[in-house]
Amino acid sequence: MCAAPVVRRPVSADSGPPPAAPSRIRTGWTVLPSRVAAMCVVELQKLRHDRTELYTRAVQPALWLLIFGETFSRVHAIPTGSVPYLDFLAPGIIAQSAMFIAIFYGIQIIWERDAGVLSKLLVTPTPRSALVTGKAFAAGVKALVQAVVVILIAAALGVALTWNPLRLAGVALVVVLGSAFFACLSMSIAGIVLTRDRLMGIGQAITMPLFFASNALYPIALMPGWLKAVSLANPLSYEVDALRGLLIGTPAHLPLDLGVLCFAALAGILCASALMGRLAR
Repeated sequence: MCAAPVVRRPVSADSGPPPAAPSRIRTGWTVLPSRVAAMCVVELQKLRHDRTELYTRAVQPALWLLIFGETFSRVHAIPTGSVPYLDFLAPGIIAQSAMFIAIFYGIQIIWERDAGVLSKLLVTPTPRSALVTGKAFAAGVKALVQAVVVILIAAALGVALTWNPLRLAGVALVVVLGSAFFACLSMSIAGIVLTRDRLMGIGQAITMPLFFASNALYPIALMPGWLKAVSLANPLSYEVDALRGLLIGTPAHLPLDLGVLCFAALAGILCASALMGRLAR
C-alpha cells in the first residue's frame, strides 16, 4: 500500500513571529547624561590605576599652603581683616589646583586626534556638544579629587573649614563648574593651534596671569584699578569668592558667582564644540 503523498503548503509571509523591531539609536541631547557619566568613569579609572599624577599634583598646592601661606601669615603683609591669611588662601589654592588640571585638558584632545580616536567619536550620532560636555565635566571630576586632597592638607594645617554636607556639596559644584570652563577653554585653544607643543606653551603663558589676576592671593580691594577690571572679568575670581563663602564663611555673592560660572561653562562648551571640527580635519 503506497503512502499518501505529502502536500507541502507554501509558507505564508505572515506566519511565524514578527520580525524584531530595529533598535533605536540614541542621538542628540539624549546621549548627554550617558556621555558625561562615561567620561567621568574613565577619569576615575585612570586615577584608580595610576595615582602618580594625584600625588605629584598635590605637591604644588601643599607648597603654596606650607611656604607662601605660613610665611605671609607671620609677616601680615596682606590685610585680610579678621580672617587669618592661611584661611583666606586655602580656597584660592583649591581653585588654582583645579584650574591647573583643567587648563591642559586640550592636550588629551590633540592626542586622541593623533591616535585616530577623535575621528571615530565624531562620526558617531553623538553631537559634538555632548562630547565636549562629557570631557569638560570629566575634567571637573579629576579636579574635584584634587580639591579633596587640598582640603585635607588645609585641615591638617589648622584652617577653619566647614564640614557642613550642604556647603561641601556646593564646593563640589563650584569646583566642577570652574574646571569645566577652563577645560573648554583649553579645548578651544586646541581647536585653534592644533598641536600639543603650541597648546602647552599657551597654557603655561595664561595660567599664572589668570591666577595672579584673581582674588586667590589677595583681596580685590588691594588691586590697582586696571587689575580690578581684569579680575572682575576673570571667572577664577568668582570661583574663589564662592569657595571662600562656602568653606570659611566669608561674605560672598553666591548667586552671582554661580550664575557667572554656569554662563562661562555654557559659553565654553559652545565655543569648544564649534572648534572641535578643526581637529578632525
